[in-house]
Amino acid sequence: MENENQKLKEEILDKVEDIDYNKVSPFTRDTTIQRKASEIQKKIKAEQQTRNYTDDRFERVSDRRFYEENHLPIPDSLKKAEERVQQKKELEALKKKINIPIKIKNDAKCAAIAEKEYGSLKKYDDAVFLTVGTGIGGAVYVGGKLLKPKKYEGFEIGHMVIEKDGIKCNCGRNGCFEKYASMKAFKEAVQRKFEVENLTGREIRDLLNDAENREKAQDVIDEYIENLSTGLANLINIFEPEVISIGGGFIHFKELLLDKLSQKLHEKNMLFNNQAVPKIITAKLKNDAGIIGSVIEYKD
Repeated sequence: MENENQKLKEEILDKVEDIDYNKVSPFTRDTTIQRKASEIQKKIKAEQQTRNYTDDRFERVSDRRFYEENHLPIPDSLKKAEERVQQKKELEALKKKINIPIKIKNDAKCAAIAEKEYGSLKKYDDAVFLTVGTGIGGAVYVGGKLLKPKKYEGFEIGHMVIEKDGIKCNCGRNGCFEKYASMKAFKEAVQRKFEVENLTGREIRDLLNDAENREKAQDVIDEYIENLSTGLANLINIFEPEVISIGGGFIHFKELLLDKLSQKLHEKNMLFNNQAVPKIITAKLKNDAGIIGSVIEYKD
């Protein structure tokens, strides 16, 4: 039976048109893969009926094994579903060990909650909070209330596309905000400019504190500000916040970047309503924000 299955699979795959999935738009990649999987599945089932046998392995397009056995990329949606299943298993195992209720919250949203309660956003009703570090996360307050979608956490700000057909992101799409405007992206660009590797954030900051080095890296700084301001302008045009507070590793470079970012957002035609440019500030609670925010709803 195993040899028969292998022979059938090879025959079917020989008849199916090859697709270079690297050239497929990231917006339609998952759909393209899943359609191809369904096409293969239907052909296999039809051949099985003709040959009068069945194999359950070919009936589950939602199973990773189907894609692997038919030489198809794993859809990003399936990977995310598997991650959620794994997280749930780990959470249940942890609950059994410590025997107290456990909830999982996004770290950027926890930080935003803390900043709204005790920090930089306390005085504002309409605000955007961003963590700009290895990636970019965030949260939005409107009318003093945290916006929370029903289904998922939402507000994956770092995966807003700012460059069509741009750099490939870990999420599977191209041109995501965080690939251009995270501190990781900035630090990597600085190191490329000076042809060095493996510098710490402090070492990069010290490097740029030197006036001559800063002048040499001005094009890198300008490009970073351009990318960061593009993403922020999108958020401002959608949510019209009074203020944007930025946390994460960005805080350590605020003397170098913050004023330039604010100036860029004040440029003509940068925003739809350019008479109401929000304040751009940095978070107050620093690395403790996420910890504080994660327990605020239980403080009473």
